[in-house]
Amino acid sequence: MSFQLSEEHRAIRQAVREFGEKEIEPVAREHDEEHKYPHDLVEKAAEYDFVAPNIPVEYGGAGMETLSSTLVTEELWRADPGIGSAIGSRGFGSNMIQKFGDEWMKEEWLPRIANGESACCSCISEPAHGSNVAGIETVAETDGDEYVLNGNKMWITNGTVADVAVVMAKTDPDAEPPHRGISAILVPTETDGFESTKIDNKLGIHASDLAEIVIDDVRVPTENIIGEENEGFYQLMDFFASGRVSVAAQAVGAAQAAVDESVEYANEREQGGRLIKDYQAISHKVAEMATNVEAARSLTYRAASQVESGDDEMATRYASMAKLFASEHAVDVADEAIQVHGGAGFVTDHPVERYYRDARITKIYEGTSEIQKNIIADRLF
Repeated sequence: MSFQLSEEHRAIRQAVREFGEKEIEPVAREHDEEHKYPHDLVEKAAEYDFVAPNIPVEYGGAGMETLSSTLVTEELWRADPGIGSAIGSRGFGSNMIQKFGDEWMKEEWLPRIANGESACCSCISEPAHGSNVAGIETVAETDGDEYVLNGNKMWITNGTVADVAVVMAKTDPDAEPPHRGISAILVPTETDGFESTKIDNKLGIHASDLAEIVIDDVRVPTENIIGEENEGFYQLMDFFASGRVSVAAQAVGAAQAAVDESVEYANEREQGGRLIKDYQAISHKVAEMATNVEAARSLTYRAASQVESGDDEMATRYASMAKLFASEHAVDVADEAIQVHGGAGFVTDHPVERYYRDARITKIYEGTSEIQKNIIADRLF
């Protein structure tokens, strides 16, 4: 099944690409080496509706459908995965507010996220529970008209820069099976007892924010429940497909950047009196890299269209396929890009070593490659 981009889609892609070339690429190495969060670029990106582009127009967003948002993500990561992650993840968790939150939540937070003023974080993973969401141990006990939350969250994107968090917690710890007792609760990060610690020793995406969160007797009104109590796990499942398509787009963007750099280098580097592109060993390598990227892109776009169609079964299957294929091949393509560059690819003089480090995360978050294989197999059998 082929996917032809509309004129609007091509215009979106071109706009993000120009933004990336002008604003992101010139400072990408600096942000990576200094582990610097790109606050100024977030503000600029928000002016072009590249921050949380799926937020509806009535709440200050661009109201983009899934494929358009996928193109934004791909091009941001093509410019630089670290900065692309920082910009693209500003609205992480806002989908839960948008679909299940009360109107006051939407009016208070969605415009601020869309215009770049605020960031959102989604507090799901814990030190002992990554892939096993149902096993989370954070609890939310009712005390009058308040919830009292206690727990520990790990690997939280935007953990130190977010103004609001969507916290997954057990409101019924005795529920069987355990996933039936989970709720999503809105927690402003300035609330007493909500403490974040930056995780700065990451392999890649250094410009993006990551943190550990300690939740110690955090009190919020019971009206901060997002959706229905004990329905949080099922609500979360609604967004895994779109989240995995987004990660697939990230992988495609990083891999495309690696191909671009390899083509440019092979067109300039001479060895044995010839440009290295004239050696079949190099030209075939780049041809395979480009083919794998194009295949990943096609599968990612198809998955995006399935998410938009509303067919949950097909969306789940293709999102996992796209995430698996794109992330695995992104790492392979970036690895081959280093090989094309030889020794020059092993140092920071060229960005391919950065793409290799950055691409690696796409095989882990939003469900590891192994989890994706389980999901795909379940759907097939």
